[in-house]
Amino acid sequence: MQSVHQIASEILDREGGFVNDPDDPGGATNFGVTIHTMRRLGLDLTGDGEVSVEDVRALNRDQARDIFVEHYFERPSIDMLPEALHATVFDMYVNAGSNAVTLLQRLLRDMGLDIVVDGVIGPQTIRAAFAAERDAPEHLVDAYGIARRNYYYRLADHRPASRKYARRRDGGKGGWITRAEEFISPRYHLSAAEHRARVAAWD
Repeated sequence: MQSVHQIASEILDREGGFVNDPDDPGGATNFGVTIHTMRRLGLDLTGDGEVSVEDVRALNRDQARDIFVEHYFERPSIDMLPEALHATVFDMYVNAGSNAVTLLQRLLRDMGLDIVVDGVIGPQTIRAAFAAERDAPEHLVDAYGIARRNYYYRLADHRPASRKYARRRDGGKGGWITRAEEFISPRYHLSAAEHRARVAAWD
């Protein structure tokens, strides 16, 4: 299995460098670290007394990786989940915050496990995740990835400005969908036709 630093490096590759897209609620972002996160952590890298877009630009890859490991993997207790879930839940936590945990908890409830959906990984969620892995070892990661893909489609359903992240200009799968499918077995990937049918109502 991959180390957390290897997983974090792959997330950095997916996230890319500095962007400041007005349609992205996260605001200015560099290597996947948003200006909101940097303000919360007090990362004034330019030393001018405030955390601004210039501080986001100044963030380097190693700093971003350390932020990911500490604040998006260890502090949310993703490291306490079954190892098979580490990469996919970690990747989504970077992308969607505690929604990554809420999604997992809802999936576990759908699998018949009695847990509270609160977006926090505690003893109950950890036990449920290990029980689900024991009962469905070949399916848990795929099921989470499919739930994640559906989450992105639903988000774009309700927020037209986000549709460009789920569908390319040529109608193909956008970054959100291809990213989710990196963690889904190929046999469960949507075909181009299935994707077009799913987003047809956006036209």
